[in-house]
Amino acid sequence: MHRGNRTGLALGLVVALAVLGAAGGVTAASMDKVTLQLKWVAQAQFAGYYAAKDKGYYDAAGLDAAIKPGGPDIIPEQVVAGGGAQFGIDWLPSLLSAREQGTPLINIAQVFQYSGMREIAFKDSGIKTVSDLKGKKVAVWFGGNEFELLATLEKYHLNKDKDLTLVKQPFDMNLLLNRQVSAAAAMTYNEYHQVLEAGVKPDDLVIIDFNKEGTAMLEDGVFTTESWIADAHNKDIAARFLRASFQGWIYCRDHPSDCVDIVLKQDTTGVMTKVHQTSMMAEINKLIWGPPLPAHSIGYMDPAAFKRTAAIALEFGVIKKPASDSAYTHVIWEMTQKLK
Repeated sequence: MHRGNRTGLALGLVVALAVLGAAGGVTAASMDKVTLQLKWVAQAQFAGYYAAKDKGYYDAAGLDAAIKPGGPDIIPEQVVAGGGAQFGIDWLPSLLSAREQGTPLINIAQVFQYSGMREIAFKDSGIKTVSDLKGKKVAVWFGGNEFELLATLEKYHLNKDKDLTLVKQPFDMNLLLNRQVSAAAAMTYNEYHQVLEAGVKPDDLVIIDFNKEGTAMLEDGVFTTESWIADAHNKDIAARFLRASFQGWIYCRDHPSDCVDIVLKQDTTGVMTKVHQTSMMAEINKLIWGPPLPAHSIGYMDPAAFKRTAAIALEFGVIKKPASDSAYTHVIWEMTQKLK
């Protein structure tokens, strides 16, 4: 997709919002209430959704939208399945695993086109390749975040229970920085920069890139339940929600500094820094827009990428049976392209 196409989508969204405004807008009573459950706490990883709310894109789409931050004990699939939110953000392997266990969820938009997850280690630990993780303490986030690492271990014929010690990683990098583990998970847009901000130089680190290993899986997608999306009115709500969310992400692509400020307004703890959120915003934009440029406009689930993720999930034991293409739908994305 060329930049001109992306600009055309942005202009189309602006026109659509202008038409709504010219028609008199929507009243509070007619607004459809929706809730989005995030995968983690408020940060630039979710800047597009916060921008859509802050800039009024959800309002203009007739949506009274609430955004619920996540946390270490919150699993978005469970929240959405239980009716606590209409939409959730999580990684595709987690959705496939939940579906296999009987939770009828469906991906309606694939926002991140590339994997941002890495496993990192200090060079002086002796780790150069995945094979060198044997006999080491290796930290990773559980709760559905561990699948890329497990797939990589299987590829190198490392038994996760016998050949190394897996450690449940908290959502910080202290285990690695304190040398309590030999390797730890890190997202390019978050924990990797936390390590650098702690004074570690890039040249001091070894980075295991799951994209290069061929075990990367699709991350941050938007999902809902099959039963909820089966209703025609809910399909319309979902299309309006995605369209406004895409507008938010387009805004963050073109105005990253503004979106950093929008995210910082969500910080109720005072722990965020503008420097960190700025680096995160830059990395997040890469996962959505490239390089390389995705073949389709934002939110489109590339069938080949789905099949690759599903095949890796099956081969390495994330799921026990082949995943069906019914785990995702293009219907809502296609509706967003037709909204006027």
